[in-house]
Amino acid sequence: MHPQALLEACAALLREVLRFEHPADAVVSRHFRAQRQFGPRERATLAETTYAVLRRKLLYERLARSGSGARERRLAILGFAGARGFLDGALSAQEKGWLHDCDAVAPQELFEPERHNLPAWLAERLKAQLGADFWPLAEGLLQPAPLDLRVNILKAKRPQTQAQLAQAAIESEETPYSPWGLRVRGKPAINRLELFTSGAIEVQDEGSQLLALLLDARRGEMVTDFCAGAGGKTLAIGASMRSTGRLYALDVSAHRLDALKPRLARSGLSNVHPAAIAHERDERIKRLAGKMDRVLVDAPCSGLGTLRRNPDLKWRQSPQSVQELTVKQQAILQSAARLVKPGGRLIYATCSLLAEENEAIAEAFGAQQRDFVPLPAGQVLADLKLQQAASLCAGGSDGQRYLRLWPHRHQTDGFFAAVWQRR
Repeated sequence: MHPQALLEACAALLREVLRFEHPADAVVSRHFRAQRQFGPRERATLAETTYAVLRRKLLYERLARSGSGARERRLAILGFAGARGFLDGALSAQEKGWLHDCDAVAPQELFEPERHNLPAWLAERLKAQLGADFWPLAEGLLQPAPLDLRVNILKAKRPQTQAQLAQAAIESEETPYSPWGLRVRGKPAINRLELFTSGAIEVQDEGSQLLALLLDARRGEMVTDFCAGAGGKTLAIGASMRSTGRLYALDVSAHRLDALKPRLARSGLSNVHPAAIAHERDERIKRLAGKMDRVLVDAPCSGLGTLRRNPDLKWRQSPQSVQELTVKQQAILQSAARLVKPGGRLIYATCSLLAEENEAIAEAFGAQQRDFVPLPAGQVLADLKLQQAASLCAGGSDGQRYLRLWPHRHQTDGFFAAVWQRR
């Protein structure tokens, strides 16, 4: 594709995404379905340019003000994910001079918002939580997320899977924490591999894998993934149960559960039972009350721990939306707790960075539900022989109360988890 045509295509896609009417990944997917003329390389450039602009939106908007022409074109030039030599083929002499001047702007010349590229309300809250560690986090959130795979232990072993990836010219390394994970170099087309189509691997962030590991579901148990969504954690839990027992995948979105079906078919699992529920007080939940050995509540949240891969969320969330989510999180956790039988385990988790969605919810639940005894996440992980378990946790007198994963510290998405056992 000619450089000019590709740059204009990037600008057109940005025009759609920056309305923030829908999640960026959905807009990009819909755009590609409607525009069939793009090949794999063009699609990659379009997507990466879009996400680059979303990550550094405040910086690029400031720089764009000094240029001329359509706003989306200027933003596309600043965030262009292809080679600079290729981009030059689409630029006028004036645009080349302007881009050169933008490249020369030193970091110390920028205001704080243009360096961290976060909305003011979010930056304030994260600074209050992290102190001096705010800036490493802000920088980490500006980087693209790596591609992590989970090896389906029902069908494959990690060393052999890594060797098979190498045979397909895909470099990978073992994830440092999850015993199921492989981190792949680059962004290869995993879904075309026989390893993927046979269900031997799934795309899943290492942090998400650790949540399934923390649940420690055993063979033959009754287990519920309360907010299963598309089922990434459900599949990991089912494999850890060796496809025995009974694993309920519950969600209020039947559409999201539909996305689980092809993944479930590939996985080889026979113990998973997906079910759409109307709300957290659904009649199905009442019938399961007090019967579950393990319950995972991966609650609906702001998703701000996934900003490396979903940077539009920082511009689509607000203090008001977070407040609404905390009300929902409390209600969901209270309802899910009813499923746990005496001696059973309950986990509350989010992929948010914010304390009000995490520690505050866990502490309020613990104060209200005296029959649930907190279990130190660090000890649970250590008992599972997880390497560096203590470094993954925070909170409590010994710093081991909660699982607390940070992109800049652990190279995972941001995750939180609290663990309880019912008396």
